[in-house]
Amino acid sequence: MSDPSALTASTDLARDSAPRQTDARGRVAVADIAVGLFQAQGYEATSTAQIAAAAGVSRSTFFRQFRSKDDVIFADHDELLEQIDEFFAASHPDPWLAVCDAAALVFERFRERLEIVRVRDLVVRQTSVLRDRETVMVSRYEKTFSAYLRRCLPGVDPVVAIQFAAAVTATHNFELRRMIRASDASAVLDSAGLAAQLHAVRNRFAPVGESARGASELLVAVFSASALPADVARVIENRLRSTAI
Repeated sequence: MSDPSALTASTDLARDSAPRQTDARGRVAVADIAVGLFQAQGYEATSTAQIAAAAGVSRSTFFRQFRSKDDVIFADHDELLEQIDEFFAASHPDPWLAVCDAAALVFERFRERLEIVRVRDLVVRQTSVLRDRETVMVSRYEKTFSAYLRRCLPGVDPVVAIQFAAAVTATHNFELRRMIRASDASAVLDSAGLAAQLHAVRNRFAPVGESARGASELLVAVFSASALPADVARVIENRLRSTAI
């Protein structure tokens, strides 16, 4: 629990940014206020009535926006997932790259809100129920990414789509946590750096393999003259199997 001065500062900051009337976007503003209260008072010690009062909304409005106190802290994730759905609804020439761009969009949004995101990270790490909810949120991104790929590329192996979505999400989350917890800002990636990392992930999956197979049906292998026929056959078979994935 923080000292009284931290409570006053966090509450004042929350009230200064609180909207008097909330709409869909106002959910995130209420969530940011709740994060400040959680940091100052502790998650368990903060009531929904206190959050509503600090945000300048009635309890009935609060419960129209959120099902419970647990839902408040991740309101921006709900908004981001809606934005990703809208992004995926548009036409993209390269669905694999579209998934990378969607992850970069999330990273940039958190980078813009880095101060409050850092506070939330501390609160979540201190609260087991919130850590569990965060795991659920991460799985929603993975499912959204893999579902989009399978919808746009019906011929893709579902396992590859799931693996790709997991790799993109894991890369994003690793760099996001490094940014949130870094003491030296120069040591972390910016949005362009993350995009480069995600493109590298993309190139490890089907797109490059498909391009290579389309360009040529030849497989050239060079072996020592002393190589045993069985070894040559085994290496070639393994190579053919790997390019067919």
